[in-house]
Amino acid sequence: MLGTLRRDVRAVRERDPAARSTLEAILCYPGLHAVWGYRIGHWLWGHKLLLLARLVSTITHRCTGVDIHPAATIGSGLFIDHATGVVIGETAEVGDDVTIYHGVTLGGTSLERGKRHPTIGDRVTIGAGAKVLGPFTVGHDSRIGANAVVVKPAPPDSVVVGVPGQVIVRSYPRPQPSQPDLDQVLLPDLIGVSIRSLLTRVEELEVALNCRLTPAHVHPSETGMWPGEDFSI
Repeated sequence: MLGTLRRDVRAVRERDPAARSTLEAILCYPGLHAVWGYRIGHWLWGHKLLLLARLVSTITHRCTGVDIHPAATIGSGLFIDHATGVVIGETAEVGDDVTIYHGVTLGGTSLERGKRHPTIGDRVTIGAGAKVLGPFTVGHDSRIGANAVVVKPAPPDSVVVGVPGQVIVRSYPRPQPSQPDLDQVLLPDLIGVSIRSLLTRVEELEVALNCRLTPAHVHPSETGMWPGEDFSI
């Protein structure tokens, strides 16, 4: 247990440049407090002190804004950044060295007893506001984009974006070992790319058939910026 607690602190230091010291991480990070509160509650749950475990969970929730059921299974090195609004359900399983941002839900989609929450692999990064709903697995080393709604399995080393979440298998798997995959800027716009491709093909067909009746389709410039003239603003 002591080794696990040390690794939790180390996760804060490694994954948040704002953490300037170990003492600061221990005293000032509600995400770390939430993880430690969960570990106490989980120990009580494992020793059949169910009501006391739920009481610890409730107190931790009120103090940190993070709601983790004590029956959930969470590996070492979990880092919950900013903490507020995170929910991890009863049958959820979270691997080692996972990074979770604020507003994330690992929830269920059924009222049936038994496994109804997701299983998150090792070294997964879950962006702010993402929802992972259902009893399926998100593979190791995957990244879930901010505000994605994931309702189906994702293989290892994949990226999930959009609503509902679309799974992209990486062309170039991440090397191991490597730092947590925190770069949300690289998330692709699947719908935008698809629409742009269709518009380009339609325009090419019109030119080839020499039957263009309307001006060129509305589209962003090469820099990705949309011209205001397209929208009369």
